[in-house]
Amino acid sequence: MKLIRFIRQEAVLSTAALLAVLSAFLVPPDAGYLSYLDLRTLAVLFALMAVMAGLRRQGVFDRLGRALLGRTRGLLALVWLLVGLCFFGSMVITNDVSLLTFVPFTFSVLSGLGAPGRRLAVPVVCMQTVAANLGSMLTPIGNPQNLYLYSRGGLPLGEFLGLMLPYTLASLGMLAVWAVPVCRRAGALRPAPDASAAPTPPGDRRIIGMYGVLFGLCLLVVARVLPYPAAFVLVLAAVALADRPTLRLVDYSLLLTFVAFFVFIGNLGRVPAFSGWLQGLLAGREVPVAVLASQVLSNVPAALLLSGFTDDIPGLIVGTNLGGLGTLIASMASLISYRQIARECPEAKGRYFGLFTASNLVFLAALLGLWALIGR
Repeated sequence: MKLIRFIRQEAVLSTAALLAVLSAFLVPPDAGYLSYLDLRTLAVLFALMAVMAGLRRQGVFDRLGRALLGRTRGLLALVWLLVGLCFFGSMVITNDVSLLTFVPFTFSVLSGLGAPGRRLAVPVVCMQTVAANLGSMLTPIGNPQNLYLYSRGGLPLGEFLGLMLPYTLASLGMLAVWAVPVCRRAGALRPAPDASAAPTPPGDRRIIGMYGVLFGLCLLVVARVLPYPAAFVLVLAAVALADRPTLRLVDYSLLLTFVAFFVFIGNLGRVPAFSGWLQGLLAGREVPVAVLASQVLSNVPAALLLSGFTDDIPGLIVGTNLGGLGTLIASMASLISYRQIARECPEAKGRYFGLFTASNLVFLAALLGLWALIGR
């Protein structure tokens, strides 16, 4: 029973591990397996997750949201703020941390609005999910596949930002427009609730300052100024000594998923028939293939799989980021919001799923149209 429960809870990790084991029958384990692992990506991903978990545990993001909320007046401005927190926050704190932090915060805020708040819950959380997946595509640290592809492709930071900026700006404009009819259907504009009604307990300033420094070190690694082993050791040592409970909050299943997919992809690359077929499929079609693969695998595994069979890393960056739109599993971060809706509004799960799917398809079609126009 425990095994079945684990497989259900960690479906992606379980699938990745099974694929890795099966691929080992094609390529028996040898010294070449060590070359499969992208240690830079694993080290930076661990460091970022530890820092973000620590800051979230100290209530930094929640207090930021409440401080901004205290300056907001009017329902439309409130919705823009709640969606904007996920959109811009995901660029720095990743899409999953953004949703883990601000979706519960949104339910707390909307509960104070009465009937309009109840009508807003489903569309606003849907917008936040889309916003987190779209805002995160701008930066290398916005989501795991960006961090991996940025590291693998060796792109300059400016080139990466320039690559995704048109899609980010278009997404922001569409989200801003979408909020208007949502608010009109919710009811008359009313003042936002008092942000001080449920204050977040203050965190330890010394710990918060430590995480600020560690985050700066992570950014230096991403910018290739600081070697990744140094940042990894410093983050691990600092958190272990000053805030050890945070280490339990790191998403180790994601790290293990990366390791399993590295093994699977590395083994497939040593099978000439499969390698040749996938290279032929990808050639010149990296963006649409990555979008389609993301709908089934989700965009992180799709990035890991496809990157072993093409040199067009920019195409994969665009494809896997746009591919985060579409199905509920296209971006695993989307499941965070779905679970929150299921817990807070169980009667609205079907309505949320329908709205989520329809809105994702609209955004995906629009951004693919933009890709067709600008060619990247």
